[in-house]
Amino acid sequence: MNYQSKNLKIFINCVVFAVITAVLAQVEVPLPLVPISGQTLAVGLTATILGSSQGALAMICYATLGAIGLPVFAGFNAGAEVLTGPTGGYIIGFIVAAFLMGYILERTSFRLTMAMVANTVGMVVILLFGMIQLKYVTGLGWGEALDAGVYPFIVVGLIKAFLASWIGIAVRKRLVQSRLINPSEKAAA
Repeated sequence: MNYQSKNLKIFINCVVFAVITAVLAQVEVPLPLVPISGQTLAVGLTATILGSSQGALAMICYATLGAIGLPVFAGFNAGAEVLTGPTGGYIIGFIVAAFLMGYILERTSFRLTMAMVANTVGMVVILLFGMIQLKYVTGLGWGEALDAGVYPFIVVGLIKAFLASWIGIAVRKRLVQSRLINPSEKAAA
């Protein structure tokens, strides 16, 4: 495969997963400060399927689309003010978490057990980034930020981590078989 074809395939993968994230962002359960949404499920799927670099790139694409005004964030919200607002830390955390989850899988193996470990680590990273920004933007204390921005999401986050792992590994196998993603991204064991 030539360089241009490879770059086009990477670009398409990133855009497709940014769109998947935008669609799943609209699946939400409202809570007082931070809603439960399908975004974190999409982040886990993205990293589990695409790996570190493309996973992070897809999340950068997602954040950029929202920042420039496309209504891709939860509740069809958009704009840079979302990224700097109370829930923006979660979105920034998506980028770091996607890279870290993919990195863990690339350095170990794309198997269900390791995907569950990677997705759980990613969930913690997203919640940490979100809670820190929530605390500083709203002026909440650390305990209040934990109560509003972390605790309500732990059980649902673990369920989403399992689903992202299970679905992601199955989809990744199919995409590798059909040569839509590069199996060499498995990296060293």
